[in-house]
Amino acid sequence: MPISATARPTVPPTVWATRGRHVGERAEETLRRGLFALKDAGRIDDFLELPADDTKPDLVFESRTRVGDGVTVRARLTLAPAKGKGRERDWLLVAEAEQPWDRSWPSPVTLFWPSGPDAAWNHDPASGLRPGEINPLPEDDKDVRRRLRDCARDPWYIHVVVHEAMTPDERGHVPLAHWLPPGLRHRVVEHRATPQQARVTNWALREFDVEVPRGGAAVLPGRPAPERYEPDAFAVRAVFLDGTEPADLVDAVVRYDALPRELPEQAAQALTALREDWHLLTLAEELERERALVAMYAEALDAMTKSRDLYREAAERAHEALAAYREAGIAAPPPAQPPGPRTPAPFQHLTRTLERLKAGGSRRARSAQEDTDAAPEPEPTPSDDR
Repeated sequence: MPISATARPTVPPTVWATRGRHVGERAEETLRRGLFALKDAGRIDDFLELPADDTKPDLVFESRTRVGDGVTVRARLTLAPAKGKGRERDWLLVAEAEQPWDRSWPSPVTLFWPSGPDAAWNHDPASGLRPGEINPLPEDDKDVRRRLRDCARDPWYIHVVVHEAMTPDERGHVPLAHWLPPGLRHRVVEHRATPQQARVTNWALREFDVEVPRGGAAVLPGRPAPERYEPDAFAVRAVFLDGTEPADLVDAVVRYDALPRELPEQAAQALTALREDWHLLTLAEELERERALVAMYAEALDAMTKSRDLYREAAERAHEALAAYREAGIAAPPPAQPPGPRTPAPFQHLTRTLERLKAGGSRRARSAQEDTDAAPEPEPTPSDDR
C-alpha cells in the first residue's frame, strides 16, 4: 500500500509517551516534592526544573534514571498553565531510553508523580477518566455512545471495554492494570459495562467494526488504527472477574501495544524538545557537547579562511592583469555603464502611439502636396459674344 506523503512518524521503539491532567491545587509543588523524594531515595539520578517565561509559559521538569542493566532513561514533563480560573493543569510526558523500551521497566510517570489511589494528576485530559482504574460506563445510552466513540479515536491511551456477564463481587473489582506490566499501567483506560449494557456498548462501537463479546472484552482501535489491527484479533471471548489473572486480555493489550502506531503531533514536538533542548547533562555529556561546539566552530572558521584566501587570490590576479594591460600600453576597458532606466510600459505605449500618429500625419500631408502638384491647370472659360 502506498504511503501518504503526509503520514506521521510512528512511535520509536525507545520512546514512551503519555499525557494527563492534574485537577488539584499546587501541581508544581507536588512535582518538586516528589522529585526531591525520588532523588533522596535513589530512584532517580537527578532532576532539573526549567522555569516558565514570557515566550515559554510551560514549566518543564527533566529527570534522569537508570533501569534494567544500567540503561539510561531521560524523561521530560511539561506542565501547562491553568486554564481560565480553574485549577486544572494539563501535563505531557515523553521519555526515551538508550535501548528499545522494556515493559518490565518502571513507568516514567513514577519518575515525577507520587503514586496513590486518589492521585490528583491521574486523569485523561480528553475524557476525565482515570487510567489504570475501573471506569464504569454512564447509565444514559447517548452518553455511552459519546464516550466510547471518543475513546475509540484516542491516539494517546489504550482503551479496553470489559463486559460483566454478571455483577461481580469484591474479587471482580480488581483493575486490569493490576495484572499489566509496569510500563503499561498508566497508559490503559479500562471501561466496565454492566450486564444490561451489552447491546448499547456494541451499538456505540458499530462504526469501528468492534464487538465486545458477552462476558468478554475488546481493545479499541484508536485513530488512526494501527496498520495490523484486526478487531477480532483483539477481542477476548471470556473474562472471569473472580480475582484471577485475565491472561488472554493481558496478552491482547500487550500485543496491541507492540503494533506500530502513529506518534501524536504533541508527542512529536515534545520528543524533539527532549532530544534537542535537553539541559540535565552529566559531566561527560557536557564535555562531549563542548567538544562538538569546538569542532563546529573550527569547521566554520576553516570555511571562512578558505573563502578569504580565494578572494585574496582573485584580487591578486585582477591586479596582475591590470598591470599587464598598463605595461602593454593598452587602456583598461572602461567599466560597464549601468543600464538606463526602462520606460514604464504605459508611457512606452503612449510614445509609440504618438509616433504612429505623427508618422501618419506626415504621410497624409505629403500625399496631399503631391496631389496638388500633379493636378492640371483649369482651361479658360469661353466668353459669350452675344
